[in-house]
Amino acid sequence: MIALLVIRDGTLPAGADEAASEAGGSVVLVGSGCALAATELVGCASRIQLVECGNFAPSSWAAHLAPILAAEARIVLPASPDGRDLAPHLAYHMKRKLFAGALRVGSASIELVRWGGLQVETVVAPASFIATLQVGVRSVEHVHDKPHVSTVSLEFSHSPQMHNDATVIAVLPPDAESMDLSESPRIIGGGAGITSSETFDALYQLGKLLDASVGATRVVTDRGWAPHQRQIGTTGVIVKPEVYLAFGVSGAVQHTSGLGQPRHIVSVNTDAHCPMMQLADLGVVCDVNALVPALVNTLRQRDISRASTQNNTHDGGT
Repeated sequence: MIALLVIRDGTLPAGADEAASEAGGSVVLVGSGCALAATELVGCASRIQLVECGNFAPSSWAAHLAPILAAEARIVLPASPDGRDLAPHLAYHMKRKLFAGALRVGSASIELVRWGGLQVETVVAPASFIATLQVGVRSVEHVHDKPHVSTVSLEFSHSPQMHNDATVIAVLPPDAESMDLSESPRIIGGGAGITSSETFDALYQLGKLLDASVGATRVVTDRGWAPHQRQIGTTGVIVKPEVYLAFGVSGAVQHTSGLGQPRHIVSVNTDAHCPMMQLADLGVVCDVNALVPALVNTLRQRDISRASTQNNTHDGGT
């Protein structure tokens, strides 16, 4: 088995370490800045192949990667946005079955997440296949030896007309408001403690001010205040943020088991003894419905003050 990871400007995709571990440490990095990304895989990869090929072009890449991957019976990609895009192209060019959303890849079977995480389907694993792996649901086995790194040289043809790829006009910085939650480094979560849609809407305003994505618990999505793709947990999206701000989130296991291991957690709740408070680095005991609008107002005033100071400086003030 081998893991195929799409690299953009030296950045690993979400779930890269899990895919590498699932493949027993054998990894192919394809994209831009692969050598830099390889340094981030020390400890979870034993054999790394670098394929430097510039901007993301899934159809073109798949056509050129198919011959060098032909000897690999099992190819796995993390179910990141790029992984989900490249996998079907590769399956087409290699004439293989694609199993999307795999929870586990065994020697004889594959467990697939279905119906928005509500069901797990077990299928018989064929001799050769391609699969995308759910992000944030498996442990990583660490490799102590330094990985063996090699470079694979390929002449890529990037003609959009030939390979049906989009032409890259510009790459814009990610918008936290619309970013895939599984890719977000900072997330604001809203839970049952939020009592009105107006307060939850204020979380989106707070997200813009803090450059953070907004997620929710199942209670909130059931109320219709957030779409299902914003639901965090085992029945929603599995996330791995660096910072998680929980507003009115009690911390049920269905939610916290989908959080990964954030470096910092801040919890705001009226219940000082709820599970999320026990997980938090900082706990604030208060009503989120009063705090969120006040926090939004304070941060807006901060930004106005900073803008005024900058304008005075540009105008020659002190």
